[in-house]
Amino acid sequence: MASPKNFYITTTLPYVNAPPHIGHAVELVRADIIARYKEMLGDEVFLNTGTDEHGLKIYRKAEEEGADPKEYVDKLSETFRKLTEALGMKSDLNFIRTTDEDHVKAAQAFWKRCLKNGDIYKKNYKTRYCVGCELEKSHSDLVDGCCPEHPGKEPEVIEEENYFFRFSRYQGALLELYDNKPDFVVPDFRLNEIKSFVERGLEDFSVSRLAEKQPWGIPVPNDSNHTMYVWFDALVNYVSAIGWPQDMKGFKNWWPVTQYAGKDNLRQQSAMWQAMLLSAGLPLSKQIVINGFIISEGQKMSKSIGNVIDPFDMINRYGTDALRYYVAREVHPFEDSDMTEERFKEAYNANLANGLGNAFSRIVKMAHTYEVDYGKLPDVDIVMKKNELKKSYHKAFDSFEINKAADYVWSKISLLDKYIEDKKPFKKIKTNEADAKEDVKHLIHGLWETAILLTPLMPESAKEIKEAIEKRRPPGKALFARK
Repeated sequence: MASPKNFYITTTLPYVNAPPHIGHAVELVRADIIARYKEMLGDEVFLNTGTDEHGLKIYRKAEEEGADPKEYVDKLSETFRKLTEALGMKSDLNFIRTTDEDHVKAAQAFWKRCLKNGDIYKKNYKTRYCVGCELEKSHSDLVDGCCPEHPGKEPEVIEEENYFFRFSRYQGALLELYDNKPDFVVPDFRLNEIKSFVERGLEDFSVSRLAEKQPWGIPVPNDSNHTMYVWFDALVNYVSAIGWPQDMKGFKNWWPVTQYAGKDNLRQQSAMWQAMLLSAGLPLSKQIVINGFIISEGQKMSKSIGNVIDPFDMINRYGTDALRYYVAREVHPFEDSDMTEERFKEAYNANLANGLGNAFSRIVKMAHTYEVDYGKLPDVDIVMKKNELKKSYHKAFDSFEINKAADYVWSKISLLDKYIEDKKPFKKIKTNEADAKEDVKHLIHGLWETAILLTPLMPESAKEIKEAIEKRRPPGKALFARK
């Protein structure tokens, strides 16, 4: 449906029951990096994020704090919006809230479609329900009777009449999707994981809650006794964000979507949501990219342990692009990654202060001091079309291996450093000025191209490097001060 030049990418919507943590920052930065890369290729890009604001967990959290649920989510949603700014994300990104009126209408319209197609029905049922995950749990999902994602917390037993979605109807269609499109879920071991889950058989899942028990939710159309199950509501944001169902031109212009999600969202994004799209008669998502978790010293981050990393705090102390660098290069794109401030600081000093920052300072300073005429600099299109990028930089982005793209950029920085040490223009300038200036011209062009390649990863640093080269001025201060 979307033209080759239109690219739509989204994160999952963070659940606003707590302030942002480093895991949210990782997913946001990755989506922004891919979006900026696509723009450099000349694509029109729609980047979506926002906040998921309904559900029992939020209702109870607001009750605990003695707050009105809407006031509670307003406050936290604004914190997440500020995080997108602190992370240096694209200023034209779309920030959707599931309490937005247009989204509420879209979720109800989506429900009506699934109902009309025979995929929503009512029944009495009894199940174990993890409020932390906002998911039903079978006995096989539990470890020692508790949800593995929320140790020590036994799921609640829910026994009531709810509406259900006929998930079981779509087992064959989902398996066909996975077989016909082996890159639908990235990485491949996550595709195998969801395929195995679907092959074992699908159970219909509840898509509503009694309003008397969970009043904080979107009302079920034509039944005020029920509110929508939070996942059914939230997943619809991927289509409501681009205008469905009111603005079908906008929807067709951007759909299908590439979705970033955490590994705890694999089932919802790559199976439940796809079945819902099939039921509503809408085209499926383009691709699902699954992140691993951020852990600290081998342990899951937890307030009780005291190892939670606050992204705002890291940005305040090290800078936006330092955090973006760490996410891009030091965090594995698909596996769990261990992160501590000590590791962060080591990477910062080695690769930013002593690496990129030092190379930038030396090269620009020599160009200014020696009054080097480095002529016309190549534009973005010329740099991006270089053959040498196809098997490294472009290939890495195409497979969402952002760390490998960053590795390629740092290999260019290492070559610049080596060139300085081999040619020694700072010594040669005394005996062979013309030759030394030619060396510095080569270094300036190399630094310029490196800045272009760095743009999706660290846009502010890339901008500062390019401005210093274009304006032929010496660096006013260190790009990255050693910590």
